[in-house]
Amino acid sequence: MAAVVDTLRAFFAPSTFVIDSENPGDVVARENLLDRAMGPGRRRKSSEKLRRGRVPAEGLALVARDADGHVIGTVRLWNVEAGVNREGNVVPALLLGPLAVDPAYEGKGIGGMLMRAAIQEAKSRGHGAILLVGDAAYYERFGFFTERTQHLVMPGPFERDRFLALELKEGWLEGAAGMLVASGRKLALPPVKRAA
Repeated sequence: MAAVVDTLRAFFAPSTFVIDSENPGDVVARENLLDRAMGPGRRRKSSEKLRRGRVPAEGLALVARDADGHVIGTVRLWNVEAGVNREGNVVPALLLGPLAVDPAYEGKGIGGMLMRAAIQEAKSRGHGAILLVGDAAYYERFGFFTERTQHLVMPGPFERDRFLALELKEGWLEGAAGMLVASGRKLALPPVKRAA
């Protein structure tokens, strides 16, 4: 991760923001940012069903910070099973989302920088593909297209033309069919104390 962040910092040196790994202290700021950027309906999306009760994929929760260290952007990737291949084997993949930038910082390249960092980090960690539901016109510039999701479905309503994939390893999603299923680590909840 450090190499990716250093490369992006050098490329965007005049910027007033940096990409960093998310840490536990970012939770409240991230959630507030997502509420502002995406509105109250964000928790009803099909992608949310795959994220609920899970933790992001190892090393794939990133934030953008302003010069004072405040969270102004976020992206996370989640472990999923993208159906099965022709041989009947589960196809591991990542689900990206949500990607959000504080509305006060839109148009400054923060979303694109978060996307490039997330893709590079996922690739460096050996993942085969990233899927997402989003605006094709925005995500196509990063290599996401509908071709590899034709035989995959989300758990709940989704718009087929917004269900996109990027193969990090050529042919990874070849023949993949079925429903996306969450496969990441479950969120550890604190133990419940029972009355004596």
